Amino acid sequence: MEHKPATVRILTMNVFGPGNPDWERRRRLLGRTLRELDADVVALQEVPVDAPDVLAELTGPEYHFAHFSHHSHDGVAGTVATRWPHRVVAELDLRLTERARSTLPWCAALLIELDTPLGKMVVTHHKPSWPLPFELERERQALLVAGFLEDHLVGRDEAHAVVLGDFDAAPDSASMRFWRGRSVVQDVSVCYQDAWEYAHPGAPGITFDLANPLVRDGELGTAVSRQIDHILVRSGLHGPTLRVADCHLVLDAPVDGVWASDHYGVVADLVAPPNQVEGRVASPAT
Repeated sequence: MEHKPATVRILTMNVFGPGNPDWERRRRLLGRTLRELDADVVALQEVPVDAPDVLAELTGPEYHFAHFSHHSHDGVAGTVATRWPHRVVAELDLRLTERARSTLPWCAALLIELDTPLGKMVVTHHKPSWPLPFELERERQALLVAGFLEDHLVGRDEAHAVVLGDFDAAPDSASMRFWRGRSVVQDVSVCYQDAWEYAHPGAPGITFDLANPLVRDGELGTAVSRQIDHILVRSGLHGPTLRVADCHLVLDAPVDGVWASDHYGVVADLVAPPNQVEGRVASPAT
């Protein structure tokens, strides 16, 4: 019988919460689809964190949740759900400027750590500032979170790190160029591999799409279609510590006439790289 490698499935989805149109039908579709995907780590944005019944409907009842500390007036914020128990490492307040403080109350990064079949994993649910002119904030927010992660991972070569969420930034933006190792900010550089880019080199991975009427008729209907939802895997000296076995979009078309959200979700299956033996990365040939 063929041996199947251990896999950890990661998913991010902005659910366009209950204050938006057609929530009841969208919620049922979201719940049915997300439960079928059966991801091991799920980052949800714009979700009512004070409604455990809704969260259980979206993911299934067996998950362990960590919510953002702050939420909007209607109880909407971000959360991360894991199949296995986790511990919260930190929550970083990303409201770094006056205009960032005046827009999104739950602008933050929530870091958790858990044991997975692939080893220890640090997962960061990253939610930077959303307005289009706020790339200054998004770059500073990326620098803060990446720096914290590097400090946390010092001397822990066995640990993996994944950053995911609604980044509100396209791949060619300053913040995403920094995350992906294409640019340096304040003499700091890191390198995270975008799961979509690895699985579909050169192909657009649009997640906020004017073809979707929830986008076209919404507040950002005059903007361009963009890829703004990402799953990123941290690189060590020789490349990402985990390999992307698959990555695809979720709910990127209507189902029985229902669009699930104004965002499309992203799901990635992560496995150990070929040079990893018994949980350790083999030394390169000299």
